[in-house]
Amino acid sequence: MAEQKDMEAMESQETENMTTEHVEAEEAKDSAKHPKEPESTDQPEEEERDSKEEKAGEESSEEGQGEEKKGFFKKKEKKNKQEEKIAELTDRVQRQMAEFDNFRKRTEKEKTQMFEVGAKSIIEKILPVVDNFERGLSAVPKEAKEDPFVQGMDKIYKQLMTELENLEVKPIEAVGTEFNPEFHNAVMQVESEEYESGIVAQELQKGYMYRESVVRHSMVAVVQ
Repeated sequence: MAEQKDMEAMESQETENMTTEHVEAEEAKDSAKHPKEPESTDQPEEEERDSKEEKAGEESSEEGQGEEKKGFFKKKEKKNKQEEKIAELTDRVQRQMAEFDNFRKRTEKEKTQMFEVGAKSIIEKILPVVDNFERGLSAVPKEAKEDPFVQGMDKIYKQLMTELENLEVKPIEAVGTEFNPEFHNAVMQVESEEYESGIVAQELQKGYMYRESVVRHSMVAVVQ
């Protein structure tokens, strides 16, 4: 019985060996018919080349952006200088225009003042003539007022006063108004039942104004 078991074990081992050899032989045939392609070793090189190209593109792009930024800042700096120059020239022109305007106003004012001084000087010389006309006409008796000579003198006096009025020369109000040293020159004090104290009661000589300035003060008597 023991020998029989050993024989069976040996036969089983031989059968397994034959089966293993047969399988290996079949695998050898298949590998001979369909050889395996060798794994490519170029893929890492291609990936490395692509990576280098990408880096080079990125560096080129960064350089282009840097150049664009430099150009932008140069243009901006140039524009700022132009704007500063324009602002400087504009300010200079405005200052010159303001100076010219001030000069024009000052010249016109001086011219007006010179004209007023000259006009006042002439008016001061004419006023005594007006005074003489008034004194002469006031001394004419009532019965002689219809005389042609007297009427002619009266017309000349009225014409003279009209021209003075057209030149903005007007008499200063005096009688019945409160005494004002800016317009009146008090030469005496009087008593009056008609007017209160400080009121001009008499006008001894007419005063005149040229526009807004006094040419001659009124010579008056004031109630004490």
